[in-house]
Amino acid sequence: MKLEIVIAGGGFAGAYCAKTLARALGRESIQRVGLIAEQNVMVFQPMLAEVAGASLSPLDVVNPLRQFCRGVNVFRGQIAEVDLARRRLMLDAGRFTKNTEVEFEHLVLALGSVVDLSRVPGMPEHSLVLKNVGDVLRLRATMINRLEEANLESDRDVWQRLLTFVVVGGGYSGVEMAGQMLDFMQEAKPLYHNLAKAQLRVILVQSGPHLLPEVGKSLGCYAERKLRARGMEIKLNTRVMSMTASRVFFDKGESIETATVLSTVGNAPHPLVVELCRRHGLETYKGRIVTERTMQVKGREWLWAAGDCAAVPMDDKPASPPTAQFAERQGKLLGKNLARSLRQEKPKPFFHRNLGQMASIGHHVAVAEILGMRFSGFIAWWMWRTVYLFKLPGLQRKLKVMVDWTMDLFFPRDISLLLPAPTELLQEVHLEKGDVVFNTGEPAKSFYILKEGRVDLFEGDRLVKSVMAGQHFGERALEGDGVAYFSAMAAEPSTLVSVSEKAYKTLREASEAFRNLLEADGEPERPEARELEPRS
Repeated sequence: MKLEIVIAGGGFAGAYCAKTLARALGRESIQRVGLIAEQNVMVFQPMLAEVAGASLSPLDVVNPLRQFCRGVNVFRGQIAEVDLARRRLMLDAGRFTKNTEVEFEHLVLALGSVVDLSRVPGMPEHSLVLKNVGDVLRLRATMINRLEEANLESDRDVWQRLLTFVVVGGGYSGVEMAGQMLDFMQEAKPLYHNLAKAQLRVILVQSGPHLLPEVGKSLGCYAERKLRARGMEIKLNTRVMSMTASRVFFDKGESIETATVLSTVGNAPHPLVVELCRRHGLETYKGRIVTERTMQVKGREWLWAAGDCAAVPMDDKPASPPTAQFAERQGKLLGKNLARSLRQEKPKPFFHRNLGQMASIGHHVAVAEILGMRFSGFIAWWMWRTVYLFKLPGLQRKLKVMVDWTMDLFFPRDISLLLPAPTELLQEVHLEKGDVVFNTGEPAKSFYILKEGRVDLFEGDRLVKSVMAGQHFGERALEGDGVAYFSAMAAEPSTLVSVSEKAYKTLREASEAFRNLLEADGEPERPEARELEPRS
């Protein structure tokens, strides 16, 4: 496939670049311009929190790229490799379609950033993230599931763990999501009869001295006061050091039991951009590819970059802020600059004055800084909704959002659970020292392989065996009456792989080598079996 211009990325920068370029080129654009995106929609990120809080439908915050970028050939797929020397890339469209090689004359990198939680042990396995609509729907389903589970629970300790929610990160996303979560849970909890006396906890953790550092200390402190007044717990100057399936550990030595953690931190450069810069010696700034003010990559007039993956200079700063406001405007100018370049005209430099920042903190309250003036409370919330309604692409979605927001003022939020929990055959679990994997007598659900660390097996208080890295345990209970014969506890920080009962039995039946491995290096026999052996 040969195209004159390939735009990689369907976020704000890539979508607005394609839309602007299609208008500039007219009817010829469909043959000349291709947009490659991993999803076939553009997500309006600033309104994701409203979806999590059931104020908006998920369809209100997405725009099909083929409708938004009319006149551009849209391809849904993942870029597997880019060859800058030959000006070609390899596109992977999925399981049932062979990889497609695409040649280009101009390439636009607008891939955004990715989530990387690997620096905090346990966070990749046990926390929820926010990147797309699917993530938000999963969060909403998790909140409803926790209420449903707690409503059937009689143990108060388990009760409290299920109703404790931790949000990591006190920036825009963290504050807006925490506010929506608190609103949703406080409104939904009275519908669960058995939770009348239960304490609901939403805990917001911020590593800095105040919330919303993007809008300044005074508005951040105002947001903190309002959130605390509504019952939110806020931990400032606090970092998460590790987490397990049931507990979060902080840098000050304390920890909190919880079954739900939302991480709004951990943005990292896109690995494809990092690899391109490393391989071709392109200059980077904090992992973002450095461009000229025209958004052309230095030394390559046919290579362009915009949005969160690009360091586009602005005023005396080496890079524009990685926000939707700047990505949209960079995309529009980049589309015009590409059209100018095709006409052999000189592209124009990027310049944009930051109009301000806004954050909704829930309960009809927001904070805002617009053109140097600061607003808070209901007036800021009204401005927040007005501005984002105006920015939302498409008249149809504007009307739908207006209706949904109006209904939200007069009717309760929808607590329908529409996202079923997926069946996970394999799951990696992080444990801290003292964490219990299972206790004697509990139902056996999994077979375990220890990836690193050490897990001790106990019969009462007696140590039966220490399981080391590379070894396994849990098979005796799965092969017996389905009840754990021992207790298993982490003796040090450990990582284990949990294999579901169904997957374990399938492997055992299919592989003689696997059965031999279990016999050669398995866990001890059940206590009752040892008692039947002849005594010497």
